[in-house]
Amino acid sequence: MLESNTTTLLGALFAAAFMSATVLPGGSEAVFGTLLALHPGLALPALAVATLGNTLGGLSTYLLARLIPRKEIPARLAFVKRFGSLSLLLSWVPLIGDALCAAAGVLRLNWAGCLLWMAIGKGARYAAIAWTLS
Repeated sequence: MLESNTTTLLGALFAAAFMSATVLPGGSEAVFGTLLALHPGLALPALAVATLGNTLGGLSTYLLARLIPRKEIPARLAFVKRFGSLSLLLSWVPLIGDALCAAAGVLRLNWAGCLLWMAIGKGARYAAIAWTLS
């Protein structure tokens, strides 16, 4: 029975992870943790799916922010301007993570570097959750 539900479970996790990485409210950590508690055998696929969904959600925020016409750079973007795409290693942090992704888009930082650091940060967060639950 689990095999027939695996796609549905992982799809729901992807949706929760994607939405929680946008300006929409969400708690993908709770969904991820619950899935692991109920189905520990899905740890690796769940880690991959949650990381992918959360990273793509962050990238969507980045891309939308790139559409904002660029005039002058506000001073509040100084942190992201100073550290560049590396600052997106913190894109998983609640509340500020979305702002970091948006700031990177406004600053038009290299998308590939942003994608890499977002994925590493978000993946490490889910791996830490999985490790604490194991």
